[in-house]
Amino acid sequence: MAKKKKTQVENPMLNEAMPTVQPITETLEKNYMPYAMSVIVSRAIPEIDGFKPSHRKLLYTMYKMGLLKGERKKSSNVVGQTMQLNPHGDASIYETMVRLTRGHEALLHPFIDSKGSFGKHYSRDMAYAASRYTEVKLDTFCQELFSGIDKNAVDFVPNFDNTTTEPTLLPTTFPNILISPNLGIAVGMACSICSFNLAEICDATIALLKNPNTTVDRILDIVKAPDFSGGAKIIYDREQMKRIYTTGIGSFKMRAKYEYVKKDNCIDILEIPYSSSIESIMKKATDMIKLGKLREVTDVRDAIDLNGFKLTFDLRKDADPEIVMQKLFAATELENNFDCNFNILVEGTPYQLGVREILLEWIKFRTKCVRRELEFDLGKKKDKLHLLEGLAKILLDIDKAIRIIRKTEKEEDVVPNLCKGFDITKIQAEYVAEIKLRNLNREYILNRIKEIDSLRAEIADIEETLRDEIKLKYHIITSLQAIKKTHGKPRKTEIVEKEQIVTPAKDIFFENYNCKLILTRGGYFKKLSVQAARSADEQNLKEGDFIVYSEDTDNRGDVLFFTDKAQIYRARVADFDLSKASHRGDYIPTKLSMEEDEHVIACKMVYDLNPNHHMVYIFENGKGVRVSLGAYEAKTKRKKISGAYSAASPLAGAVYEGDKPVYIFIRSDAGKGMLIKSSQVPEKSTRTAAGIQIMQLPKKKGKVEFVTDRIEELGEDATKCRKLSLPSTGVSLSQLTFNF
Repeated sequence: MAKKKKTQVENPMLNEAMPTVQPITETLEKNYMPYAMSVIVSRAIPEIDGFKPSHRKLLYTMYKMGLLKGERKKSSNVVGQTMQLNPHGDASIYETMVRLTRGHEALLHPFIDSKGSFGKHYSRDMAYAASRYTEVKLDTFCQELFSGIDKNAVDFVPNFDNTTTEPTLLPTTFPNILISPNLGIAVGMACSICSFNLAEICDATIALLKNPNTTVDRILDIVKAPDFSGGAKIIYDREQMKRIYTTGIGSFKMRAKYEYVKKDNCIDILEIPYSSSIESIMKKATDMIKLGKLREVTDVRDAIDLNGFKLTFDLRKDADPEIVMQKLFAATELENNFDCNFNILVEGTPYQLGVREILLEWIKFRTKCVRRELEFDLGKKKDKLHLLEGLAKILLDIDKAIRIIRKTEKEEDVVPNLCKGFDITKIQAEYVAEIKLRNLNREYILNRIKEIDSLRAEIADIEETLRDEIKLKYHIITSLQAIKKTHGKPRKTEIVEKEQIVTPAKDIFFENYNCKLILTRGGYFKKLSVQAARSADEQNLKEGDFIVYSEDTDNRGDVLFFTDKAQIYRARVADFDLSKASHRGDYIPTKLSMEEDEHVIACKMVYDLNPNHHMVYIFENGKGVRVSLGAYEAKTKRKKISGAYSAASPLAGAVYEGDKPVYIFIRSDAGKGMLIKSSQVPEKSTRTAAGIQIMQLPKKKGKVEFVTDRIEELGEDATKCRKLSLPSTGVSLSQLTFNF
C-alpha cells in the first residue's frame, strides 16, 4: 500500500529572511582580526624608521608645506593640511604634534621648532594651548629625515581618498627607531622603546657596519645605557641591561637628581625619571606628610619657572636631607622603573628585537634607501650626459645645425632633420632644438660640454659604489659620522652603579622613640611613652585582668602575638598609637582580625627573626618545647603564621630566649609551681613538635595555668621553686609568698 505524502502547510513566517548564524570563530577571523592587524600595523607600533603612521603623515605634510625653511606657521593650519593624509580628526593630529615639539621636552632631538605653550611631558595637568595660538615649523634636524625622499629612496602609496600620495617610510639617515622614545598599545601587544644617545647609537651602528659580527657586549660598551630628555639617573646593572639589549624586553630603575640648598634648608628636585609625573610625586609626598610618615618636610611646592623643572621640599630645622630622600625614593615616583618592550614593524610584520637586531634591520633598510638614491642619481646623470654628448656633436659644425633648422619648412621636421644631419637621438635633437638662438655660439657650447668628463667620472663612481658592498657601507658610515658631529649631544641621563645606591632601612618611615609595651591576659595591648609610663602609678585594667607582658623598648621593632589557636600574628610597634595608663589599649583579637574565639596568650617584641634566638612554649598538659625563631623566617614578611607550634594541647605561655637562657616560672591549677631555666627545655627542629614533659600533673585532671619570665616581680620565695631535673611535680605554693 503506497504511503500518503505528508501535506506541507505553508507558514508565512518561513517566507521571511531568517538571520544568518555566524560561528564565533568566523566572526573573529573576518571582523576582529582585520581590526587587530590594522591597529598593530597602522596605528600603535612604529616602523623601522622610528615613526608611527600619525607621526609620519604630520612630518611629511609639514615638509611639503615648505616648513623645513622659512617662517613658522600656525599649528591649526598645519593640522588642517595634515587631514589630507590623516582623517582621524584635528584633536588627535594636534596631540601628535605636541609630543614632537621642542616645547614639550619629550624628545632628545625634537622634530618641530615650536612657539607657544605645548605643555610638558612630565606633567599630566599642564595643558597645551589651542592650535590657533601656537606656531610651528620643522627643526633643521629634520633634514636627516627627508634626505633622498625626492630621489625615489622610499615607496609612495595613495592616501586614504586617492587624491595624493604619501611615503610608506621616511628615509632617515640615522637609526631614529632608537633615538626617539615610543610608547604604544595595540591589540595583543604593546611597545615601549626608550631613547638612546644619538652619538652613541651612531658609533654602535658604524661598528656593526664595519663588522656585522659585533657582539651585544661590545655594543653595551659603546651604548652603555638609554638616555632621556628629562635627564635623571639610571641605576645601572650591566647584566640586566644586557638582557634588554639581547631580548628587547626588561626594565631598569631610574632616580631623580636633587640638590640640598643649605641656605634655604630645602631640597630641590631638578630632574625626574622619564616615566614619572610631577603631580603624582607631589600627591604621594603630601599624603605622607598628612599621615606623619614624612615629618621632616613642612611643604612641597612646584617651583617650575623659565629656568626649567624644579620641585622643592622645605625641611624642618633638624631634618636630615639624606633620610628625607631615602623616604621619597622608597615611596614616590622619584625612583621609578622604565619597562622596555622593543616591538617594531619590519616590512609590515611585528617583531620583538634587541638593540643589535634593530640596528642590523635599520642597516638593511638604510642600504636599500641609499641604493635607490644612487640609482636615481645615476639615471639623472646618464640622461644629462646623453644630452651633452649630443650637444658636443653640434659643436663640430654649428653652421650646419643652423642651416638645417632654417631650411626646414615644417616645425615637426626640425628634430628628425637634426637626427639625420648629426646622427644623434631624438632626445638629443629635442635638447639642441630648444637652445635659444643667442646660445648657439661656440663659447656657450664649450662651457656646457666641459661637464662631460666630470659626469663620466661621477657615473663611474656611482656604478662602482653600487657594485661594491664595502663602498656602499662606507657611504652610510660617512653620513653617520657627519650626523654625529653635527647633531650629537652629551648624555643627559647619568649612569650610577647599583652598588653606589644606599638601600633605605626597613624602619625609615617610623619615627623612633623609646616606649613601654604592655599586654594583659585579657588581650589588651598598649604602647606608652616613657613619660606616661613613669608618671602612671597603676594601669587601667578590666576587672579580673592582669599584665602578662611588659617591656621597655622603642618604636622600630615588630610584636609577635601568640594565640591559643597555635598561630602567631605579627604587627609593627609603629602601627599602634601611643596610649595612656588610664586607657585599656587596643583589643588585639579585633585589631589584628583574629579568628572567632581566638585569644592572645603571650607576646614579644623582636627586631628580626634571629635563628640563634628561641621561643620556649609551655602547654597546658605540662609539656614544653624550644623552637628557633629562624623556623618562622620566610621570603615575605607574613602577618600571620599558621601552625606556629603544637596544637596537641592549648598554649599556657610563651617565653622569649635571647643570647642567654632565662628563668621561667610555671604554675598549675593545683597550686604547685616550679622555676626552671629555658636551656633545660630541649630544642626541636620541627616547630609543631609536642615537646617533652616539664611539669607532672595529676592524671585526668590538672593543667598549667600560668607561665612567666618576670621573675623579679614574683618575690624572693620564687627561688625555692627551682628545679634542676625534669619532669617535676613542682612545689606547693601554699606555704610561699608571692606578689601575684
